[in-house]
Amino acid sequence: MDTGLIHLYCGDGKGKTTASLGLALRCAGRGGRVLFSQFLKGRPTGELTSLEQIPAITVLRGKPILKFTFQMTEAEKEETKAAQTALFDEVRTFCHDNKPDLAVCDELIGACALGLVPEAEVRRFLHEKPANTEVVLTGRNPSQALVDLADYVSEIKKIKHPFDKGIPARLGIEE
Repeated sequence: MDTGLIHLYCGDGKGKTTASLGLALRCAGRGGRVLFSQFLKGRPTGELTSLEQIPAITVLRGKPILKFTFQMTEAEKEETKAAQTALFDEVRTFCHDNKPDLAVCDELIGACALGLVPEAEVRRFLHEKPANTEVVLTGRNPSQALVDLADYVSEIKKIKHPFDKGIPARLGIEE
């Protein structure tokens, strides 16, 4: 763990967060220190319960988001933007101060795409991050600028999903 590369896990398929969790577990299992942050998510999930039991993994989450941005009033969007940007600033400070071996920013790509976190600041963070910190960004539709900065880009494509048949997220599988 001496070269901090940049990973993007993107696409419309299920598994972006799961892939980042696998890498976080692998890193912690080899003695690495991990920061796992989640943007745009607020509900409690099984993975968070598991991560909190691993001393080498620090979890950061912002204020829960209870609506999709298209359902929000302008005031709610501004409040959400402030909260998501504050979470990103917390991630950036944590990485600078603690130099984790791996920093996962789950759904940060989506937060950028929605204008809730300034992408220019994310790109600046990726340029200025500690040299040995590996960074994973997940989410849909990364900009070409983020793709260009990345060392790994993995697209997870949906072929079929139970949600399309009206089956909601299930405990232990999707949440």
